[in-house]
Amino acid sequence: MSPIYQHTQIGYVTLLSLLAGLGFIAVVSAYFPHPVAIAVGVVLAACAVLFSTLTVIVRDAALHVRFGPGLIRRTIPLSRIRSVRSVVTPWYYGWGIRLTPWGWLWNVSGLRAVELAFDNGHTFRIGTDEPEKLASVLSRELPRHAVPVGPAPRARIVIA
Repeated sequence: MSPIYQHTQIGYVTLLSLLAGLGFIAVVSAYFPHPVAIAVGVVLAACAVLFSTLTVIVRDAALHVRFGPGLIRRTIPLSRIRSVRSVVTPWYYGWGIRLTPWGWLWNVSGLRAVELAFDNGHTFRIGTDEPEKLASVLSRELPRHAVPVGPAPRARIVIA
């Protein structure tokens, strides 16, 4: 099924910072080769690949969020989401995967995000440069996938 919404945001500052660090390590290693420098270079390259983009897809009654090529990802059934709102995160929450006072934040760039409130009371924030559009799509799709909430069925006791 084709996606209802799909957007990939590139973290240019993150990518350029990691590539600059990688370039510095490469220059230093050329003059002073050391295994630690090579290991640091490998870690920086891996971080550049894994955390330079954040893709958000809404399809198949689920919200799919993934960093980079998808090694780090999360799939959230729309039926678990109770509410959606556009928020601005403080600058000191940073980028990447963070545990904040509001719950988990996945962010690749910027301060704007969409906050999801789940049926279990937890929240999850997705950083995006299109918060209004993503919130609108999710708000439109949620009623179609909502699980009815009501009183628990009464237990029946049968004595034979």
